[in-house]
Amino acid sequence: MMNLNELTIKEARVLLDEGKITSLEITEACLKQIETLDKDIHACLTVCADSARAEARVADKRLKAGERGMLLGIPYLCKDILMTKGIRTTAASKILENYIAPYDATVVMKLKGAGAVLLGKTNLDEFAHGASTENSAYGPTKNPYDLTRVAGGSSGGSAAAVASHMCLFALASDTGGSIRQPASFCGVVGIKPSYGKVSRFGLLSMTSSTDVVGPIAKTVFDAALVLNVIAGKDELDATTAPVEMTKIENKFANNTDAQPLSGVKVGLPTEYFLENLNPEVKDKIIAVANKLKLAGAEIKSVSLPYTKYGIPVYYIITPSEVSSNLARFDGIGWGLKKEEAVNLQEFYKKSRGAGFGPEAKRRIMLGTYTLSAGYYDAYYKKAQTVRTLIIEDFNKAFKKVDILLTPTSPHGAFKIGEQSNDPLAMYLEDIFVTGASLSGLPAISVPAGMIKVKDGNEMPLGAQLIAPRFQEDLMIQIAKLIV
Repeated sequence: MMNLNELTIKEARVLLDEGKITSLEITEACLKQIETLDKDIHACLTVCADSARAEARVADKRLKAGERGMLLGIPYLCKDILMTKGIRTTAASKILENYIAPYDATVVMKLKGAGAVLLGKTNLDEFAHGASTENSAYGPTKNPYDLTRVAGGSSGGSAAAVASHMCLFALASDTGGSIRQPASFCGVVGIKPSYGKVSRFGLLSMTSSTDVVGPIAKTVFDAALVLNVIAGKDELDATTAPVEMTKIENKFANNTDAQPLSGVKVGLPTEYFLENLNPEVKDKIIAVANKLKLAGAEIKSVSLPYTKYGIPVYYIITPSEVSSNLARFDGIGWGLKKEEAVNLQEFYKKSRGAGFGPEAKRRIMLGTYTLSAGYYDAYYKKAQTVRTLIIEDFNKAFKKVDILLTPTSPHGAFKIGEQSNDPLAMYLEDIFVTGASLSGLPAISVPAGMIKVKDGNEMPLGAQLIAPRFQEDLMIQIAKLIV
């Protein structure tokens, strides 16, 4: 019999509702898996075993009383950049090492109301600054497929936890690929919703204009199910939009049509399939395209000419917003305090110097520079102008096709330490994922098979679908046909 922690949400839901298993039993199985594996993988920063058991007992009482709900009694982990009331929330930074959140993020409140069981908090790149989870102040997360390789980032802890069955799903955040890239590296499903689809209230901000909260799960069904619960308008977040999602049962209704994608046009952006792309990566994505073609879709080439500017635009706008957002962590209102300072300037310098890691400092300095007098117009303003052109690229493409298909990453997971001393190489990890983020579009990464990496081993690879804004339903309908 399958271990309970290896169940999908859909499988667990049936067994829970039939009374064949309890939430407490699934929770104990997940906690045991964390205890067994996490000393090697390091996906978790905080484990809330006692409160998780208490929440599971409450869920079992609700189930016994006849209550039903898609996430009732389902154990999950939460990226440690989301506020969780009464639980340590560190953003994987020393500056918040002992910070206890005074309230829940809206998405956490929604999951709590739905009866989901919080097991703990997952590791990440400090304040989500990175693409490998090596920038955590508490050590890197390792890939469950190969412990010498990264899990991706910044949501590497959440992706690794789902891939190694420490939970049935995990919450994560995506600013420029931070859900999709680790999902690709770890062979799981990750959804980046449209900007404004899910509340950001209670998310420690990195880049406020691209930050989104989304799920990482074992299947497309599970990820869509979680998204259905956490999406929606929030009066605490003015950027959220009143856009509803189709009920999960309607999205996944049995379709007897032999070609369910008849009339759907799928675009392959030529800029994502350049000559120097790993041939094996290209072959995997073309295989996915052929699968969609068999389902009735029309496959077309499209062009997104401003794609080449995605990385430079993202890495001007992101540090600029990081510089602003991290200014609040001064050791007075927030964060680590170095009391031995003799004056205010020294206090700031010592507190922030000791509290922030190298990548956070790098982004603060870059952002402060690009926002400074004399450079604002040359860098930040120009980047925002080009961002508009990138958005127009997608708008033009979506007049020709209904959805875009691309690789999530140009390769499989790399070795831990392989790119640590090369920030530019690390920034280029986001090459296929920043466009959707800058444009506020929904995107999903789904497993597309295994590819060989440098040492000859095989690692997971993801295929990415990018849809028009707020067209998550269409994206999910197509994604479910891939895996």
